[in-house]
Amino acid sequence: MNVLSYFTDAVLRGPTIGCMLMCLAAGLVGVIVFLRKQSLLGESLSHAAYPGVVLGAIIAAALQETSDLYLSAFILVGAFFAALAGLWAIHYLQLLKIRTDSALCFVLSCFFGLGITLASHLQFSHPAAYRQIQGYLYGQAATMTDIHILIFGALSLLILCCLLLFYKELQIITFNRDYARGLGLPVHKMDVLVYILIVLSVVIGIRSVGVVLMSAMLIAPAAAARQYTNQLSTLLFLAAFFGLVSAFLGNYLSVELTHQFAIQYPRAHITLPTGPTIVLVASFICLISIFFSPERGLALRLWRIARFRHQCMRENLLKAIWREGVDEEITFEQIGQIQKISKFYLHFILVGLVNNGWLEKTGPYTYRLTADGAQWAAKIVRLHRLWEVYLADYLGIGAERVHHNAEEMEHILTPELENELTLLLNDPQLDPHQQRIPGKATL
Repeated sequence: MNVLSYFTDAVLRGPTIGCMLMCLAAGLVGVIVFLRKQSLLGESLSHAAYPGVVLGAIIAAALQETSDLYLSAFILVGAFFAALAGLWAIHYLQLLKIRTDSALCFVLSCFFGLGITLASHLQFSHPAAYRQIQGYLYGQAATMTDIHILIFGALSLLILCCLLLFYKELQIITFNRDYARGLGLPVHKMDVLVYILIVLSVVIGIRSVGVVLMSAMLIAPAAAARQYTNQLSTLLFLAAFFGLVSAFLGNYLSVELTHQFAIQYPRAHITLPTGPTIVLVASFICLISIFFSPERGLALRLWRIARFRHQCMRENLLKAIWREGVDEEITFEQIGQIQKISKFYLHFILVGLVNNGWLEKTGPYTYRLTADGAQWAAKIVRLHRLWEVYLADYLGIGAERVHHNAEEMEHILTPELENELTLLLNDPQLDPHQQRIPGKATL
């Protein structure tokens, strides 16, 4: 099927648009949860909502309201109040001086256990209603209809309006609660609003991805968005965008891959449930962001660290050769004794130094500094010894302890800092070890 059919087809548009609305709301509220470091709260409330789901189904069955609209309404209302009850229980346990993580885990297990107990009763008293609530436990987005679009659309719109109306207040309270109190903002009321928004997002999401996986949709889009920005407005936009993308791709892959598996392996009966697929896509986006985002990406940070260490090794090698003599030839074996690294890596560095014009190869295994290489090595030695003088004279660190720190600083001192040190130290000629400091004239 083409992409447009997921928004127009009578069977596909319910799951697609409904899940996108759910992930939009979860992404927006998840930013607040993520920034407040309350990630486990979503997990606890999603499990706490399950007994409300079962009670809603029991009441609907007792009233003989079996239509999808009435059953969904009863279940969502029950889930909402059950999640609020779980929230109140967490708050009450915290007032009793119980650790937050212990309170969260206690409420999660107790409420979920109560829901399972009620569901076991419903399984025999109202089997049809029991089958329907299983979609709220594990998620059953594929059976969503246009009615769910209207319900989830209204709840998502409510969450979006609350965030827009109270954006400034939420921003201040999230990042500086003491400052917010000083301004006279209603911090407690804003906290209540945030908790209600979290409960609403959980209620919206459990129909799509289920009680078990709902917390992932709160945190994954927000964690992915955090890798790209420091601004709250951009963070909210990116989290909402990643949520929408996760929902659509989750639905698309669920349908298309299941169809392909049915063609390729007709006897295997391989299916991809929509809810877990949405979570997998969101998790994949989060992992890609964590590893490859421009500023915070782990892979790029590791690359920058490796590149800096390589630069330090090259400069240390030049410095070591400079100490042996500017015009002296030095063999590969001698260099290997100075720098204890593998021969392959040493050869790689030497090739790079020769290509940069800092070393010249005078024989098959002999090298000598060029004029540019000698100047650069002298500069590194000068920065090293200037920093040693600063540590010894101004910070009072013993001469025997300054070398290691200077070994690190010599690679990151800028020309501006070099000038400042030169003026501050009155252009010293000797370091704390009484070794000559190369002058600027040699650079």
